[in-house]
Amino acid sequence: MIPKFDEYKERFEVDSDDVIKPGLDSIRAALSKVGNPEKSLQVIHVTGTNGKGSTIAFMESILRESGFTTGVFSSPALVDVHDQIRINGEPISPEEMDKTFVVMKEAGLSGTLTDFELLTVAAFITFERIAPDYVLLECGMGGSMDSTNVVKPLVCTITSIALDHVGFLGETIEEIAYHKAGIIKEDTPIVVGPLQNEAMHVIHEKASSANSKLVRYGNGFSVVQDEFISKKTHVSIGKRTMIGPHQAINAALAIESLLQAGVTLNERSIAKGVATASLPYRFQQIAEGVYVDGAHNPAAAKMLTETIKSEFPGEKVDFVIGMLKTKDIKNTLDELIPVAASFIFISFPHPQAATGDELMSSCQYNRKRVTKLEDDTIILRRENDRKRIVAGSLYLISSLLN
Repeated sequence: MIPKFDEYKERFEVDSDDVIKPGLDSIRAALSKVGNPEKSLQVIHVTGTNGKGSTIAFMESILRESGFTTGVFSSPALVDVHDQIRINGEPISPEEMDKTFVVMKEAGLSGTLTDFELLTVAAFITFERIAPDYVLLECGMGGSMDSTNVVKPLVCTITSIALDHVGFLGETIEEIAYHKAGIIKEDTPIVVGPLQNEAMHVIHEKASSANSKLVRYGNGFSVVQDEFISKKTHVSIGKRTMIGPHQAINAALAIESLLQAGVTLNERSIAKGVATASLPYRFQQIAEGVYVDGAHNPAAAKMLTETIKSEFPGEKVDFVIGMLKTKDIKNTLDELIPVAASFIFISFPHPQAATGDELMSSCQYNRKRVTKLEDDTIILRRENDRKRIVAGSLYLISSLLN
């Protein structure tokens, strides 16, 4: 479900399937029909269970502070399809999307792709036409069979690996790591975040077979007390708009990835880029004492809990939660319990959304209830002196704020 995408498909009579079909044959054939625009781009390719969007946000901010132009392809949509393809931080205009759809219609792509494949092709066509200096490309799911995995990037970045999308990627860390490692290319640097040993073993084997340089967080680069330290540079990154201990690691991944890609950076641009980088719905304050965060799996919920402990020491918070039924609901909620005062569960308009009652039945905490999404006075205002955190699906947060 990509908001407003169907409007373009209907207007230009370009059909695609609203399903997930892992594999690259279809998109490679489609890209060949439009002249392989992906081959003209300077790409940094990013995958990972969590942290992809934040790491790209740091990269984008640093690049723009350094005087470079940027293109970003990300998912899911925060408002609608336009914000999934961004130029210099701004969603592409309807006029630019029109130009791209003309190309896809004339190339005869109708009926040959899934929605996400078609959008990926649209991103490559748009980036070739506008020609930003660097394209930051986020995997939609996994890596090896994701439709973005048709590029020869300057660097591959793997932010984290945890259990998610188990129906498609596998039920073990090793299986998921195998898919994420699929973005690794021959003789291309790989920058990875803190990974479990079983994941790191898979990544290391793939890097060795590809003759690719592997740079790991904690062994080659790191952040120590807001100082980024690597073999290439040493920079104070100071205060960040994007808060939380995990965001310091994401900032480090961004800096090291740009350096490994051969981008020329200076200390001032790095520090200012890190300080000013932002991304909607990542521990974002929307009202006095009210925050939203797109934590939708156990690993992300654990990071949210650590952020709450760091920012509000000793405090308990009221959670408002909405999630997709495809996610690991129980273990995600379990990770939040140590900092929870209460839970409020809600349903929201998405075909895969869990109901508030389904969420509540999975919660092992005694202070819990269900409310209606329409009652935003309950959801987006705190009822006492405690902080309120609205968390779970990005689709939920988008439906509340847009």
